[in-house]
Amino acid sequence: MFLRCPRSKASVWISALCGLVLCWLYIYPVYRLPSDKEIVNEVLQQGEVWKKNETGINLFRKLMKACCDPQKMFAVTKENSPLGSVLWYDGELYHSRTVNNDTYPLFVQETPLQLPLKKCAVVGNGGILKRSGCGRAIDQADFVMRCNLPPLSKEYTEDVGTRTHLVTANPSIIEKRFQNLLWSRKAFIDSVKAYGNSYIYMPAFSMKPGTEPSLRAYYSLADSGSNQTVLFANPDFLWSVGRFWKGRGVHAKRLSTGLFLVSLALGLCEEVALYGFWPFSVDLRQRPISHHYYDNVLPFSGFHAMPEEFLQLWHLHKSGILQMHVEACARESS
Repeated sequence: MFLRCPRSKASVWISALCGLVLCWLYIYPVYRLPSDKEIVNEVLQQGEVWKKNETGINLFRKLMKACCDPQKMFAVTKENSPLGSVLWYDGELYHSRTVNNDTYPLFVQETPLQLPLKKCAVVGNGGILKRSGCGRAIDQADFVMRCNLPPLSKEYTEDVGTRTHLVTANPSIIEKRFQNLLWSRKAFIDSVKAYGNSYIYMPAFSMKPGTEPSLRAYYSLADSGSNQTVLFANPDFLWSVGRFWKGRGVHAKRLSTGLFLVSLALGLCEEVALYGFWPFSVDLRQRPISHHYYDNVLPFSGFHAMPEEFLQLWHLHKSGILQMHVEACARESS
């Protein structure tokens, strides 16, 4: 006769915990992210040699089309979001907005870009741009994308250039820098003049608190007779891009604006060059650098996964699919 010993509560809890851990590891496999120093050494070993991989570029563009269709879906348009359609916020569960007679007229008819774009420059705001001399190289691109309304005043133009064709404007910037446009709107109108006849790309339907500031920005520009065209980021596109990179090891609450723009460029452009993408506190010569080329304000901890994003972009650089500029450009543009 066999006696069955009852399982203690502790053993039950341990078994349950082990099961949860195994499930977590299955969904989010653990790996050791290289240290900043290891990544910098890897970049140094690669050197400045870069060779364009036309086949790789075409294959990656097909991947982007299959997952996210940036040519048709990167912005909300009257074609992809007709009256009565529902926009589901990509950054919030269970929140949506139905396209009605108030919002529908704010959308462009169709994707306004003349495709395919040729040589695109995606300009991040990293401190690596300081004293880089990359301004001329950036301005030589056929299409220039910038992140989050960065300053382009005379003191920065040698390093970051002057031309802009598309610039993002996160609602958080409207809130913090321009007091949600609830008072004077002149400072906002004057600041965007630096971007010429560009597209202002706003995630109005990404998170609910960002909708009203984004709409106020639209009306502010429209009422002032501005030359800019506001494009609202399609939340379906943002969600698809997030899922695409999550499947490739980028685990974060939200992708950075820079990676969204790079994803857009890889889907629209024949050639992509990146500037200012460097999330580390030292440059390749181990000299301290600021977080941004214009300030040293750090992002909220845990919100983005910048080193993970950089590794993905660096892999694409090594594969010849895009070109990352992480050193001075003076010799290239002279």
